[in-house]
Amino acid sequence: MHSLILRKSMSLLGIGSAKIDLILPKEIYYPGESIQAYFLIKGGTIKQQMKRIECDLVMFDYVKGTETVIDTTMILSSRDIAAEEVNEIPFFFQLPAFPSPKGMDYQFKTRLTFDKGMASKDSDLIQII
Repeated sequence: MHSLILRKSMSLLGIGSAKIDLILPKEIYYPGESIQAYFLIKGGTIKQQMKRIECDLVMFDYVKGTETVIDTTMILSSRDIAAEEVNEIPFFFQLPAFPSPKGMDYQFKTRLTFDKGMASKDSDLIQII
């Protein structure tokens, strides 16, 4: 009984909670290209209720020191993720058709949010050439 209470308390702090990872087929893309990938979700030490997945395509300009969100995808879900369960959720994204400015870096920033308000985060660098 005490270990269940400890695991629940730790998961509220993000320790032992479910994790998300965006699995991309490659790292280099062209403007306007469609991306077919998936989110890999691995359950933590206890069952948790997933609330939503948000994935932002972010452009970084290191010269100016700016970060711009180009587009966001959101998947709403109230399903449970059992302890140590592994799931794949499809991810489809259409890159903008405009040419990529030189000197920019791009990254998908992913957040898996749970009903208790905590989140698991992931980031994946890509190149748009």
